[in-house]
Amino acid sequence: MKKTLRKDDMMVVMINNSLIDLPAPSSLSYFWNFGSLLGVFLGFQIITGLLLSFHFSGDVNLSFYSVIHMMRDVDYGWILRISHANGASMFFMLMYFHIGRGIYYGSYRLEKTWMSGVSIFLLSMATAFLGYVLPWGQMSFWAATVITNLLSAVPYLGIMLVEWIWGGFSVGNPTLTRFFAFHFVLPFIIVFFVILHFFFLHEKGSGNMIGVSSSMDSIYFHPYYSIKDIYGILLFMMFFMMICLIYPYIFMDVENFILSNPLVTPTHIQPEWYFLFAYTILRSIPSKIGGVVALIMSVIVLYIFPLIFKHRFRSTFFYFVVKILFWIMVVNLLLLTWIGACEVEAPYSVLGIHFSFLYFLMYLMMWFF
Repeated sequence: MKKTLRKDDMMVVMINNSLIDLPAPSSLSYFWNFGSLLGVFLGFQIITGLLLSFHFSGDVNLSFYSVIHMMRDVDYGWILRISHANGASMFFMLMYFHIGRGIYYGSYRLEKTWMSGVSIFLLSMATAFLGYVLPWGQMSFWAATVITNLLSAVPYLGIMLVEWIWGGFSVGNPTLTRFFAFHFVLPFIIVFFVILHFFFLHEKGSGNMIGVSSSMDSIYFHPYYSIKDIYGILLFMMFFMMICLIYPYIFMDVENFILSNPLVTPTHIQPEWYFLFAYTILRSIPSKIGGVVALIMSVIVLYIFPLIFKHRFRSTFFYFVVKILFWIMVVNLLLLTWIGACEVEAPYSVLGIHFSFLYFLMYLMMWFF
């Protein structure tokens, strides 16, 4: 007799087939661990953020002191706050490695997976910026003022959009309340896109180093890659805890330990390190609207990769040139990040213009090749 499966049994079979018996290319290296690490850190950020929200006050008169209260008075509040702040830096570090691996090994050929991944990156940037404003220190306040003012470059509607986001005529209490609300909601939207990303990935299978189809040379995901993922997660968590316990403020700006003061402008306003490359591009263009367009394009350009590389087969020379261009892009990105942390003066301003031009030139060269 044919046995009929209950709904619960069918769900177990689906999970078993999708996670345990998933065919994965046999040539995957530890460069493919970043996806699982990102999933772990996303969950970690959501949990620590939820626990911090229990003690946070979204009011301009209390937010700065509520963070101090967490650090000094709440049991283990210091480790929650430090791990959440440094967890954002680790998340973006892993994401840049993940995107870089995708560009180097041609993962952009999986169009739906790539597009959903870039969308996760954009949503993560928005979430990180909103979270950076919440402590309401000097750098938080002025970063919110500078970044939201960029919307004023929009023709006709710019001023209205800025005032609508501010909830008034300057950054104030309504701004902080809205930023807190969106910072709380956006991670759950990211989770939705992660599920889509995961679904699209399983639809066609992972890419691999040698470019062979996973249907031709595959092994089971478990135990081969599940053990490798667990090993990578344990190693990176050790590194992460070392940062939190030994160098807890290495990624934080000293200005943000000062209560915000609208009458005192910091000598050098800068965002977190993972936004510095885009910040350099923004300030390298004299025109305000031109700088905003360049800033947006510096990230949106990732959407263009599947459109550039539509051909399934390319010559060996093509991949050789693309890999050389990739490493030039990596060095250029590091230099843009370094310049973004420097004062807006010669020679940094001149170097920023040249490296910003080179950033977009690399994509154009890939297009024509």
